[in-house]
Amino acid sequence: MSDENGTNETPTAPAGPQPEELPLFGTTWLNHDGGYLWRRIGAGLGSLALAAAGAFVLRFAFEGLEIAKVGDFVNVLVIVAFSACSAIAFRRAWESYGKRTDPDTTQSAKGLMAIGFIGVLLAYFFRNLYEAPGEKLRRTEYETARTRYERRSSRRAGNPKKKRRG
Repeated sequence: MSDENGTNETPTAPAGPQPEELPLFGTTWLNHDGGYLWRRIGAGLGSLALAAAGAFVLRFAFEGLEIAKVGDFVNVLVIVAFSACSAIAFRRAWESYGKRTDPDTTQSAKGLMAIGFIGVLLAYFFRNLYEAPGEKLRRTEYETARTRYERRSSRRAGNPKKKRRG
């Protein structure tokens, strides 16, 4: 890239750790800028609308079971299975916003999370009322990394006479 004088200057990235991006929010969670509030409102309403649409689709599936006359036992079994999967998926999604999860555990629970997708969407909606889902976790990690970086930088930039010679 060249400026008006014809010199080539490349933009440099800021020193130190960079904030991790959140899906749908990018790095706007850091300073709550760039339409952060509107993104939160949109993401929350979108997840609630998707949860309602998912419940509507499940209702049609349940009516299909009634039309097929599979019996009360199967009807109750389907309701209990979807309710249990949604409750477990809600809890797992909610906890994942506050701490890093093991990738192997996440991979093994994908089926359960897919079946309990309504619980995941509701967890996203309710967490979005408080903050962007995962914001507190990312903010804590970022601030810890910045503090560590600044501590190391200040040690390096200290008085050269006090440095040990080895």
